[in-house]
Parts: sequence; structure tokens; C-alpha cells
Amino acid sequence: MRRYKFISWNVNGVRAVDKKNALKWVDDFNIDILAIQETKSQNTQIPKTIFQKEFAHIIASESKIKGRSGTALFTDIKPHFECICPSVDILDEGRINEIHFTLGDKDIAFFNIYFPNGQSSQERLNYKMEFYDRFLEHCKNLKIQNKSIIVCGDVNTAHTEIDIARPKANENTSGFLKMERDWITKFLDHGFIDSFRLINGDIKDKYSWWSYRANARENNVGWRIDYFYISDDLKDFVKDAYILADIHGSDHCPIALEIEI
Repeated sequence: MRRYKFISWNVNGVRAVDKKNALKWVDDFNIDILAIQETKSQNTQIPKTIFQKEFAHIIASESKIKGRSGTALFTDIKPHFECICPSVDILDEGRINEIHFTLGDKDIAFFNIYFPNGQSSQERLNYKMEFYDRFLEHCKNLKIQNKSIIVCGDVNTAHTEIDIARPKANENTSGFLKMERDWITKFLDHGFIDSFRLINGDIKDKYSWWSYRANARENNVGWRIDYFYISDDLKDFVKDAYILADIHGSDHCPIALEIEI
């Protein structure tokens, strides 16, 4: 048995984070997979100075529109498959890293995803919901192939009222709409587990994103919209899941999952 540590963080611009030296903590954190979202860069623009650790494998996905979206995954675990999942990210916005690898007797499909934000227009909200549904279908197909699944990233929706500081004020805002929250419930009902809730139960006031306005972070007026989901066959391997709220550099903070397998 070995313990593995996975970290997910929406950095809101990897080059901006690099200028703040806000990823240097990675060197001392003994991470097996680091998954970052919203790099806002082409693959060749990801700075080599973000940390000193040299991961064996780097998988990145860039948007066809420069300066938007983007995901990158750093790991020492050798994947036997990797892709950008074009059947889900149909607009080629650089939203997904998908890798498959083996831990113990588990064949794992690991996803690093920056799910769409639906706040800018009805069109983008529609796209977000379509993206959600395409991703669920993809996961269902992987389950048929007996894959264990880990999904991390910025889902851009707070699931329940305890995942947001001001639920009533935001019930008509994309990110807390009933149909968005219902999709997360549907996703979980298809055999997935929110690892943070698995470990921490119904603990309140724990968030992963805060607006830059009105001192929201200082006042902890936040949303929990970043997640590690696991397929239910991995439930007994989860040892810890937590939020690294003390790490700054973005409007999000990192989240972590630890499994032993």
C-alpha cells in the first residue's frame, strides 16, 4: 500500500501566479499529481519557473482562443493513455486533461477539468449544461469498461446550501441555479462521491472560491465550487480530502485528495 496525494487548483492565470511566486509551495508538498485549471496560456507559454520540482510527465490542453481557459497536469505517475477529450470539449477550449494509469489493481481514469462558467449569457449557460451531460455520458462509458474514475477541477457550481455563504442571494445566479445543482446530484447518483463531504461530512463555511470584491475572502463569503469526485469503488481507499485555504495567489484556493492503494 502506498499513499498518493493529488492537488487541484484553479490558478486564474499560470503566468500571473508565476510572477507572484504562488506555486513555490509545490516543491515541499510531496505531490503525486498536480492539476491546475484556467492557465490562460498556450502550452508553450507555461513558465518553467513555477516550481523547481521536475515532474516526469506534463500534460497540457490549450484553448483555440489565446488567453482563455487551459488546463495542465503534472505527475510522476506514468500514464498509459492521455487525451484532451474532444468528445466533451467540443469547442476546443482547452478544458480537459484525461489520463489513465494503474494503481494497485485499479485501472484509473483521472480527469483535470475546467468546467464552463454560465454567467456571461444564456448561450454559455446552455453550453455549460451540455458540457456537463457530455461528460457524464463519457464517464458512464468508462465505467462500462471497468475504469475507476477520479475527477478534479473547477466545476463552477456550488452543490448545496452549505457550499455557499449566501445561498438565498444567489439562487438565480449561474453557479447556484437549481438545474446546475441538480446535475451534480445526478452525477453523484450515477455512482460518484464528493470526497470532501465523504471525509468532512456536513461541515460548513468551507469554500474554495471568493470574489475579489468587498473583501469576500477576508470575510469568508465564498463558494465551494472546486471538487475531487471519485467513483464509488474507490471509497474505501480515500484517506483525506481537504481545502488549502491558506494558499493565496488566485481567487480560488487549492484542494487536495489523498488515497492509499
